[in-house]
Amino acid sequence: MEHLAASLDGGELDDTVLGPAFGANWNLGTRYPDDLAGVEFFRSGLKIVFVALVHTRPDQQAMPAQGLEFALEAAEAWPSDVRIDSFTRLADFELACRQEAQARLRTDGLAALWKLAEERCGQYRRVAELLVG
Repeated sequence: MEHLAASLDGGELDDTVLGPAFGANWNLGTRYPDDLAGVEFFRSGLKIVFVALVHTRPDQQAMPAQGLEFALEAAEAWPSDVRIDSFTRLADFELACRQEAQARLRTDGLAALWKLAEERCGQYRRVAELLVG
């Protein structure tokens, strides 16, 4: 994912990095134990990564909207309440983020969207840290 993010900043996509990423992404889903908290969230998150990886290919067969669907699916699978601003469900926060992202993209362009993603990343990370303790 870091390689994909660097490509958005003008870096070159490298097939020697991306090729193994497909396999690693697939293997992660099979290695995550079924009895750990957040298993459905984790597996839905891997689908988001898969969509991002597919979009690096010239003959892509996934649509960006699929990534949004998987993001909501993952948020709905979150196994506990969250405390982000006024939200207690991760799915509600995800929908609010999506609406804000669409508005910022329309009014301020891609750079504003990238900044918003960086801001939201920290909030998502704190929620994840609470789950794993």
